[in-house]
Formats: sequence, structure tokens, C-alpha cells
Amino acid sequence: MRALGYTASELGAEGFLPPLPEQKAATLAEYGMTAVGSFVPEVLHDAGHDPLPRIERELDDYAASGAEVLIVAAVTGQRGYDAKRPELDQRQWDTLFRNLDVIRERAAARGVTATLHPHVGTVVETASDVQKVIDGSSALFCFDTGHLMIGGTDPVAFAAEHASRIACTHLKDVSLEGMNRVKNGEISYFDAIVADILYRPLGQGDVDVRAIVNSLVDSGYTGWLILEQDKVVLEEPTADSGPIEDARASLAYLRAVLAERTGKG
Repeated sequence: MRALGYTASELGAEGFLPPLPEQKAATLAEYGMTAVGSFVPEVLHDAGHDPLPRIERELDDYAASGAEVLIVAAVTGQRGYDAKRPELDQRQWDTLFRNLDVIRERAAARGVTATLHPHVGTVVETASDVQKVIDGSSALFCFDTGHLMIGGTDPVAFAAEHASRIACTHLKDVSLEGMNRVKNGEISYFDAIVADILYRPLGQGDVDVRAIVNSLVDSGYTGWLILEQDKVVLEEPTADSGPIEDARASLAYLRAVLAERTGKG
């Protein structure tokens, strides 16, 4: 990451960094990387489940590393993202909204901004789900351009219409062909990622990343632009192969888009 020119990182999935907060902070400092935050899958719609113990553990990592954005996905409680999603009743939506409020308060008390990440296979996936959150809560969003598109939300329109609700951004590009194969049931979401037919490096798919970036910057957005692309790696890639090449291409594309703005303010 440092060799490519990245200067910041999410804390990553379990095992990416050492387990203890101080160790995470030391590892990031060793490589000159700023901590952004982390992706935390939690059940938020079940009144019998308390998400706060997990959230507090994450915030302990943040206190040590200086991370500033908590990214929560409202998972179903089932394993993986291909299981059939439950349809929430109003009481479950109300529970989800209350949990979002409490998490936001707990995070803010420790100097962290909490966000909700709409995600394939979670209870906030579809355009209808996203609209319910917009209308029924004050939650801020981790704006994931890929997951929103797959769920049926136009990411260009979302950036233009809801910039004030966006606290951080996961920039992803998506292949419409791969997306439609998943939606049509030809291949599971997981298998599509293994086959590498769903997500593309920025600029090589069907998301208008340039329009989204320009819209965000024009709106006064000052949050993170995180280059995150879902991958399944089954064995250690050889040097300069595998996900690093997608990361290299995505960073080059984003830099080019931002360079186009030189002189525009």
C-alpha cells in the first residue's frame, strides 16, 4: 500500500492487523499510514441483541490508532451475504434506527463519526431500504458506490441529492454484466467475487465514478475517498499480481479525475 502511494488505511478485517489496539497503532505508524476506520458487521434490528459490546471494542482500537470513521453494516445475523434476507417489520426498523442513534452517540463521545454502510445481503440493501433509513433516521452513510448500485440505488443521484448525509465514501466500480448475472440468480454474490466478474478497478466498470467524485467535491465534501474493492484471495499472490494491480489502477484513475479539477477550485 505504501509503495503504491496510499497514505491511509481502514483497520481491515480480523487478522489484517495485530489484535491489540496499541499493536494496530504501532503497525500503521511503522508504515506511515493514517488510520481511517473499520467495517463492522452487526445485527441492529433484533431487540434481543445488543450491538454495543462489539462497537465499544472497535472504538477502543480507534482511541489507540486515531481512526475517525466507524462503518457499520446492518447484517441479517445469517452467515454470508447470499442467505435470503428477512423482511423487517416496523418494530424491527424502529429497533435498527434506535441502535443507529445509540451507536452514533457512543462514537461521537469518543470523537468518532458513525456511519451506516448499505451492503448486499444485509437488511439495508435495496433502494427501498436506503430510502427508509433516509426518511426514518438521521443516520450518516458510508457511501459505497458499488453496493448501492447493486442494490438498485443510482449512486450518481445519491451523491447529488444526499451529500449532507455522506460521511465517508467507498469508491467502487461495477460490471453491469456481472451484476445482472448475480441478480438473475446465475451465480451467487460470493462466487461472482471469487470469479472476479462483479467489481472492476475504478474507470473500468459501469459506475460513473468521475461524475460522483466531481459531485462530492462540488458539494463541499471533505471526507475520505476510500478505494475498496471486494476480493476473495484463495492463495498468496505473486509479487505485483492479484489485488495490488486493481489497487494501482484505481488509485491512478482517481488521481487523474482529481487532476482534471486543477484550476477549477
